[in-house]
Amino acid sequence: MLSGLGLSLLLQGCSPSDMGGVIIEKAAEARIGQSMTNELEDGLHIILCGAGGPMPDPKRSGPCVAVIAGETLITIDAGSGGARNLAAMQFPLGEIQAQFLTHYHSDHIDGLGEMAMMRWVNAANTAPLPVYGPQGVENVVKGFNLSYGADAQYRHAHHSDLVAPLSGKGMTAHSFTAPAEGQLLTVYEKDGLAVSAFAVDHEPVNPAVGYRLDYKDRSVVISGDTAKSANLERFSEGADLLVHEALSREMVGIMEAASKKNDVAILEKIFFDITDYHASPVEVAETARDARVGHLMYYHIVPALVAPGMESLYLKGVSDTFDGPVTLGEDGSMISLPANSKKIASDTLM
Repeated sequence: MLSGLGLSLLLQGCSPSDMGGVIIEKAAEARIGQSMTNELEDGLHIILCGAGGPMPDPKRSGPCVAVIAGETLITIDAGSGGARNLAAMQFPLGEIQAQFLTHYHSDHIDGLGEMAMMRWVNAANTAPLPVYGPQGVENVVKGFNLSYGADAQYRHAHHSDLVAPLSGKGMTAHSFTAPAEGQLLTVYEKDGLAVSAFAVDHEPVNPAVGYRLDYKDRSVVISGDTAKSANLERFSEGADLLVHEALSREMVGIMEAASKKNDVAILEKIFFDITDYHASPVEVAETARDARVGHLMYYHIVPALVAPGMESLYLKGVSDTFDGPVTLGEDGSMISLPANSKKIASDTLM
């Protein structure tokens, strides 16, 4: 790609419209056909394609985690914006080999249709996207397939098999029975990557699971939505990385009080209810400490951190509890765990 100086020289004397044409031409040549995965060494790479929860946050889309293990690319949950963020980071959507779901709250599945569609047409996939989840995933997949049925026909009619072979449209469900407390169930294995599910506490949401991923002596645990969980701590023992949701009860309490003061009963009720089935940032830090994990990364961050000082308040007490490295996740946060190593590296891709 042209350096800044080279581009400036090229644009001298251009009209604004000509300038725009040159810029998009050079950007397209530099980006189209490129893949971020080509730059990654062998190992486990964990990328937040969505670091937020259901509340709007300019830095955090709906919950979505991408995992690259060698040449295997999978995604865990599919919140709004996740697929587009992966595309913006130049990850090859067409190479997603499996989608996993932790539970069926809307913010974890509302981007699923787009994820499957973009995965299909970005590589002319000839087989549907496999979607793994606890019991109930069949209905989720059936609903999205029905909703996107007309879209699939339109794309095939317009682009033909070269882009949109009908055999690859939509998704197929791969259901497993959520494991009991104390059980770790391997639900997927490919080229050295093992994905295992365990139960978490998100009552009244049931089933709800987290996932542990192991690859070449490296390990990561992804919580899904849960209150503080002894079961999650058990299966996080010694993991290189814990990616855990968290809700600040102090901050949500402030929002509940404001709702009451302003006589907004529905929001007051919501803010009161949500505090009992999520872990607090300090509780997550306790889990990371007691499980002796190497690195802690927060995601599914509630509430949205949109004003100065909110990030510090959200993390209050965390450093007093867990003395390891901590990442407050944003869209594009990446942690890399090189194969057969103890190294842990962090980066930001957006």
